Amino acid sequence: MAAQAHTSAVDSVHDSVRDREIDVEQEHLDRVYRRLEEKIHEAEFLMNDAAERGQVGTPGALAERDAQVFRAGIHLSRLNNEFEDFLFGRIDLLLGKDGKKGPDGAYTAVEPAEGAVRPDNTADIAETLHIGRIGVLDQEYAPLVIDWRAPAAAPFYRSTPVDPGRVVRRRVIRSKGRRVLGVEDDLMRPELKASLDGRELPVIGDGALMAALGRARSHTMQDIVASIQAEQDLVIRAPAASVTYVEGGPGTGKTAVALHRAAYLLYQDRRRYAGGILIVSPTPLLVAYTEGVLPSLGEEGQVAIRAIGSLVDGAEATLYDSPATARAKGSSRMLKVLRKAARGALEHDRAPTRLRVVAFGRRLELEGEELDRIRRTALGGTAPVNLLRPRARRLLLDALWAQSGGAARHTDPELAAELRSSFDEDVTSEEAFVQFLDAWWPELTPQTVLAAMADDRRLGRWARRILSPGDIRRVARSLRRDGHSVHDIALLDELQSVLGVPARPRRKRELDPLDQLTGLEELMPVREESQRERAERLAAERVEYAHVIVDEAQDLTPMQWRMVGRRGRHATWTVVGDPAQSSWSDPDEAAEARDEALGTRPRRRFELTVNYRNPAEIAELAAKVLALAMPGSRAPSAVRSTGVQPRFVSTDGQCDPGGKGSPEKTVRAEAERLLHLVDGTVGVVVAMHRREEARRWLDGLGDRVVALGSLEAKGLEYDATVVVSPAEIADESPAGLRVLYVALTRATQQLTVVSGERDEPDDDGVPDLLRD
Repeated sequence: MAAQAHTSAVDSVHDSVRDREIDVEQEHLDRVYRRLEEKIHEAEFLMNDAAERGQVGTPGALAERDAQVFRAGIHLSRLNNEFEDFLFGRIDLLLGKDGKKGPDGAYTAVEPAEGAVRPDNTADIAETLHIGRIGVLDQEYAPLVIDWRAPAAAPFYRSTPVDPGRVVRRRVIRSKGRRVLGVEDDLMRPELKASLDGRELPVIGDGALMAALGRARSHTMQDIVASIQAEQDLVIRAPAASVTYVEGGPGTGKTAVALHRAAYLLYQDRRRYAGGILIVSPTPLLVAYTEGVLPSLGEEGQVAIRAIGSLVDGAEATLYDSPATARAKGSSRMLKVLRKAARGALEHDRAPTRLRVVAFGRRLELEGEELDRIRRTALGGTAPVNLLRPRARRLLLDALWAQSGGAARHTDPELAAELRSSFDEDVTSEEAFVQFLDAWWPELTPQTVLAAMADDRRLGRWARRILSPGDIRRVARSLRRDGHSVHDIALLDELQSVLGVPARPRRKRELDPLDQLTGLEELMPVREESQRERAERLAAERVEYAHVIVDEAQDLTPMQWRMVGRRGRHATWTVVGDPAQSSWSDPDEAAEARDEALGTRPRRRFELTVNYRNPAEIAELAAKVLALAMPGSRAPSAVRSTGVQPRFVSTDGQCDPGGKGSPEKTVRAEAERLLHLVDGTVGVVVAMHRREEARRWLDGLGDRVVALGSLEAKGLEYDATVVVSPAEIADESPAGLRVLYVALTRATQQLTVVSGERDEPDDDGVPDLLRD
């Protein structure tokens, strides 16, 4: 009884300290929100003031209005964001070596001053910094919140007990809206007895990182800004020059690091990255999963997150190719095929074979052989096909002029040139010539050429000795479908480059209604763009970016690397990937295309080595497949263990006592079981051809469970995962074992493997591929 009473008393004291510390952080958070409300009122005042300036009616006032509204609007939008946990961190620091302050009001010293720690291992906390999603200063410009990307916030992420710097205590603050829910502390100097305001520094909780890892997953990615670890922070804050290449196995936080890096680069050098940052994701599912992260980090508008199948405007990948078709379309061999197809598409069944015009009172004709010769001559140039049309037009006029005999009419060069000019004008104004040129050399679109390639006979002519007869049939058949695959998008983009876009006459800009009301249209016939209008127009027209981040880069095919490379010709790059997870069958060919896209820029390499997603029990099972897929590769180290081993279930007799089991019943039963065991999401991963079938299996189980194909699972994570028939996934393609490795590493808590007959399960249901 006495022991129980003692334990109860200790718990009571501990709870009172926790409650007191929560109250301390709540008081600070209240102060921050009061200051934010003041800043919102200031931004609203600036907006109103800018509107009044516009009523003055002078060009100078209008330009000032546009600029002020633009700046105030961005500021107001950021302030009005409702963050899940606006204030999430705190560090308590020793006195620094120097007293220099940075622009955010915090001291810049990294190492403690001499004498900061007394001989008896006691010290006073000299500075406390709160870390949040955007920086907030009080009215005296002292920091209430340090932006997580600021240099002063770096110790929050990088400090460790081995290398603590000035940090004594690191605290993660959990809040929702304006209410603090809890705090978790890590001591960086556990041997030190530190005091804050004359009282010993308290320590709450069992460690912030483990608390974050245990959080239930939803269908959208949560930022890791409160739990970034030291090796991740090094990547996020790495200088942007040249190419930053990041490798890391499953669960090391590659995608999250890429997103946080985009926000950090904008914070560090907003002017430089006004050209925009492009993040390329492998699937639309991963885009949907990640697109909410950047606004939560205080950034939006300057970053475009696009799936690799959505990089071409006006086209969207909705179909999947068979592995053999994908290998043919993705290979760099397709470049030769597309160049031939772009020229060959001019020769279509409806192309005219005779040109007739009247000039100088004579009927002039060009027949088929002469027209073919002219086309071959025109196509001998290196310019894009559509840009060669003026050359073809000129060659037609040359041939007609020679037939007319006009060159012999005058010996005087000036008179001859004048006569030729008159001849060209007469011929090109004839409706017959205009119609002939439009039909004989039409302006080609990528879609037109791709449709022409759907003809086996024509594609066979263009792809002879480049693709095998089987590949030709497969590619042509796939192009006859209604819709595009992710590999077709890269072909469309390549064709756009091969064809070129003829110059269009520039469209006059419309007048601002305010200009018309004030009579300014008389002074300014065409109004200059405002800063905001120009930014919006450039964003809409943007095809190149200032920085390109490629997520899951190991999956890009050579043709896709060419497509992405065109969007970053003058960019800096962050390339994130893991060769062990590659679904492309020829990594060497892809690496060559990647190096061509990145050019001669210097490379800076980082490796993420810690698996924060999978418990050790799941990571150990996945490592067996990694050893088969890439012998000698090293899996990342799991940071935690749950004691829950992966579960193995066989469809043989599991749910149908009278005979063979049903995959539908088995998978559905396992999904239901896991929904009761975890608070978050359950992912059911199947071979690509079973996707629609698996969705029917799970019909009616609710939004927390989702079925997806093996190639769709990349980058996603779930509280629990059901992997159906490892053998089917492994046999899908030459990269099947690597795809299976990805499927087995999606779960944060529980994993079930469902085996079929092809998996050759043993008496315990363990499939052949996963046995020791």
